[in-house]
Amino acid sequence: MAEAQEKDNTWIIVGVAIASIILLVVLLKKDETKHLQSGAVAASNAEIDQALSKRKTSNVTEK
Repeated sequence: MAEAQEKDNTWIIVGVAIASIILLVVLLKKDETKHLQSGAVAASNAEIDQALSKRKTSNVTEK
């Protein structure tokens, strides 16, 4: 008498898990770089560069 074999779903579960992780990484990466599109980082860097250039030249005295 042959017994009915159960279907092994291990590889399907592994594939779905890998696809879910890849999708999650892509979505999180897109959200992470959202602030770069607004230009706030460039403006902040420009302010910092300007402040540093003033700081470097403010200590120079003429002889």
